[in-house]
Amino acid sequence: MKQQRLGNADFTISPIGLGTWAIAGPGWEFGWGAQDDAESLAALEYAVERGVNWIDTAAVYGLGHAEEIVGQLLRRVPASRRPLVFTKGSLVWDRATGQISHSLSPDSLMREIEDSLRRLQVDTIDLYQLHWPSFPPGGPDDGIEAALSVLARAREQGKLRAIGVSNFDVSQLRRAQAVTAIAALQPPYSALMRAVEADILPFCEQAGIGVIAYSTLQSGLLTGAMTRERIASLPADDWRKTRSPDFQEPRLTRNLALVEAFRRIGERHGLTPAAVAIAWVLRQSAVTGAIVGVRRPAQVDGLVGAAEFRLSAEEEAEVMPLLPEGMGTNVPEAAS
Repeated sequence: MKQQRLGNADFTISPIGLGTWAIAGPGWEFGWGAQDDAESLAALEYAVERGVNWIDTAAVYGLGHAEEIVGQLLRRVPASRRPLVFTKGSLVWDRATGQISHSLSPDSLMREIEDSLRRLQVDTIDLYQLHWPSFPPGGPDDGIEAALSVLARAREQGKLRAIGVSNFDVSQLRRAQAVTAIAALQPPYSALMRAVEADILPFCEQAGIGVIAYSTLQSGLLTGAMTRERIASLPADDWRKTRSPDFQEPRLTRNLALVEAFRRIGERHGLTPAAVAIAWVLRQSAVTGAIVGVRRPAQVDGLVGAAEFRLSAEEEAEVMPLLPEGMGTNVPEAAS
């Protein structure tokens, strides 16, 4: 896959990266239900073989479990194909109860970095991101500067190669830049969630901040594999079934119509609806890469075609009438 430099980082990334929220397994607040770790590892390894060169994870995914799976992957793949590893901190949990909370405390963040290094079994994390500026979203964010100072110190110590932020707005990005060099922003962005188009993407492009978009497939809804019947049969501990309005009426009918448009476009090019949905995000010049989640090796081939495909102007016009009115929200589910 063609690669592009991520902001001011000293590395380049493929247009598609692997997300690990879904493979974190059950037993935590934002789990997707049961997942087989062996199948997760096989999916990640196959995607790396297909040219994907970065994996995005977070300490909170599975309360550390996703990072442990990535650490196992790094031991399995040859050094020549070792993917870059991006992770995130600031969402912490009570080890006794599993209850998730938020902390930008310098001491807490330094512990998180050390814990992530241990779980990933690496000496240096390629990109470390502040997961949220506040939690719940929209709350007090007066700890941003102190938190980023900790990350800058960890980078000087060789524990991090580059620093990024996730779910920051433009004013928070400016504050972050005043503290240290910011390589990347990770915002939510999909055909159903377009708020970043208004000011965040233009700001990042002008400022030279790379963008790695998450929720590009809207938690699986835009893959083409979701039907009303499949959604109804999701396990009770899958957060999408009860907590995501996009998987419920009145939005569901509109969203499935958009998927069918992606399917029609994909059929003309031998691509899946998922690949077209990802390409829709990658059409933005400000977007360096798109994060996609895979749970099984069989899902990989249907996604990687997005790396080289771009929609024509006519195809973009075909999709536009089916998009939600307005631009959606900048604040998806809190664990993203």
